Amino acid sequence: GVECVITADDEVYDVNKISYKRDHPILKKGTVNCNRDEIAAVAARTKEIADKAIQLIEVEYKIKKGVYDPFEALKEEAPRINEFGKGEEQFGNKNIAESFHYEHGDLDSQKAKSKIIVKKTYELPRVTHACMATSNITAEFNNLDGRLTLWSSTQVPFLYQRDIAHALKMDPSKIRIIQPIIGGAFGSKLDMHPFEPICALLAKKSGKPVQILYSREEEFILSPTRQPMIIDLTTGCDENGKFTFREVEIIKDNGAYTSWGATTPFVMMQTFSSLYQVPACKFDSHAIYTNNPFAGSFRGYGNPQATFSVEINIDLMAEELGMDKDEIRLINANYEGEITGQGMHFKTCGAIPALEKVIYKSGFNQMNNESKSGRYKRGIGLASMLHVGGGAKIYRSDGCGTILNLDYYGYLTIISGSSEIGQGSETVLAMIATEELGIPVEKIKIINSDTNFKPWDVGVHASRTSFVAGNSLLGAIKLLKEKLNKKASELLNVLTEDWEYIDGKMRFNELEIKTDKVVREIHFSPPHELCSVVYFYEPPSQLQDKGFKGNVSANYAFASQAIEVEVDTITGNVKVLNAYVSQDVGRVLNPLGLQGQIEGGIATGIGYALTEEMIYEEGVLKNPSFHGYKILTTTDMPSVNFYPIETFDEAGPYGAKGASEAPLIPTAAAIANAVSNALDIRFYSLPITAEKVLKALSEKKKGELVSN
Repeated sequence: GVECVITADDEVYDVNKISYKRDHPILKKGTVNCNRDEIAAVAARTKEIADKAIQLIEVEYKIKKGVYDPFEALKEEAPRINEFGKGEEQFGNKNIAESFHYEHGDLDSQKAKSKIIVKKTYELPRVTHACMATSNITAEFNNLDGRLTLWSSTQVPFLYQRDIAHALKMDPSKIRIIQPIIGGAFGSKLDMHPFEPICALLAKKSGKPVQILYSREEEFILSPTRQPMIIDLTTGCDENGKFTFREVEIIKDNGAYTSWGATTPFVMMQTFSSLYQVPACKFDSHAIYTNNPFAGSFRGYGNPQATFSVEINIDLMAEELGMDKDEIRLINANYEGEITGQGMHFKTCGAIPALEKVIYKSGFNQMNNESKSGRYKRGIGLASMLHVGGGAKIYRSDGCGTILNLDYYGYLTIISGSSEIGQGSETVLAMIATEELGIPVEKIKIINSDTNFKPWDVGVHASRTSFVAGNSLLGAIKLLKEKLNKKASELLNVLTEDWEYIDGKMRFNELEIKTDKVVREIHFSPPHELCSVVYFYEPPSQLQDKGFKGNVSANYAFASQAIEVEVDTITGNVKVLNAYVSQDVGRVLNPLGLQGQIEGGIATGIGYALTEEMIYEEGVLKNPSFHGYKILTTTDMPSVNFYPIETFDEAGPYGAKGASEAPLIPTAAAIANAVSNALDIRFYSLPITAEKVLKALSEKKKGELVSN
């Protein structure tokens, strides 16, 4: 029942290394760097046979001492962890995988102006995406024409096509990527991982289709995680509460190999430099090789970690200054027209309205000052966030193509470069087409899952799909309307461009004609054309310069959250009672879908704040299941009160901004501030578990006894 076996010594194994830094061998030979490394692969007729065959493979290991702490890995005496890393020549240390430095303003003069300076260290954990569907790939290799078809749950099909081609030393044009319906991604499928080219190699060697499907335990052990990191943050403000500077140094546990997750400082530095008005900022971040599993991309892309540290430091500055926590945020809030030190241009900005909305709706000041007596102590916390809302130019093109075909019976086919991974983009595109062309949703078909047919799009990331694909669709519809308007005017002998599209008909004043009839006339009468158009939209964003300055997004999203918690001082349990969420979404396109994004983001944020953590001992995961790794259930969800702010940004479709990552970003910070408000105890690490709460309460009680 075994079809084939491959190792790094196999003749079919003529490959390149993969990953963002090209430091990751697909199959390992001679050395392994972490517990989840791939050494051999088996293809068999059934999963059971494959499992038995794997168990028969014997591997001899020479044990070496691993390095699991990034600070230990930085020491001169530490061994070189990844032989393909270039840290020595690029960054002066063999175990540095990637570094970022950014600064603006006069740091020294702003420090001198500061009445209050707060310096704190924050520790953020490793967490998993917990997608409903586990990772999988199906590969079919045609030995006659050398073409490879992959059914992949990738978020970035065209970049994935390029990366698979690089890995397998193939012509990209001979690789077809088909995206089946998947159960979520949240950043986990931004990178290509070793099991994917391995599947292709097995298909090539066996001559048969091969599928790899992770079990839930394998998903926990083998999939990338959010980056664990240590953040040292120093911030200042003057006597009036105006922020003066931020200085930050970050050490990230990169794991044994380097994924796109190493580039999260692109986003993190935006929060440190530009969330609120910041006259001076210095930012340094280093991703360090360790023998832990590698970290990857995750919803928010480093922003939840950055926001956690910034927002707690703001609370601490307000406390030292004796200023209300809402007031210090309002006087420093971002504003419309602002150009930040990093060069981001906030042409529209709902930061102040969002803050004011959650402060008012939550009764923040009243709750903040309530008595904290009794077993159950309640508290409320405030936090805000900044994130890209109009794509993010990290590649030469951040655009999206659209092909439209309107057939003779009034059915519209939208072939979009965008991808659907559960975020609801197909619904938004159908709603836009219905709004513009008066075609019922049931007559609209969307094709977006096959690189053989769909036009270019960089992929799902940076909350960009509704913005970029929506604008691309509107551009295509404009071209389609030009064709329809011209022919309708000819048929009804009227000179106008002011046609209305309603219920499958075109109307001008009292004149009316069915849209499908106009389509037939376009095709069957001279000059005999198809009612098809092609359009490509490229957003007006910029690639950042070498100093990481530039207007990287076409617009920016802002949000604030006030979260109310109740802490049981006997058990240590923290319960989230109410979440008040206000977000600058530009314009609401799909109210129900937006509410779902908000609630889903809040759920992820609460888990990050209170329960979720991957526990490792010497690189081995100890809780690879939903029994040991605790994500929220529906019964854990609070009441979510959502108040959208519409700023009608001219760059977005109908004024909309990207909205999907923002709801998660400030949640953990707001919860941490709420727990502090309830207990008068600060927590600088996540998750804030019952065990941590009880330990902190015990230490506080001991301190009070000593002082008495």
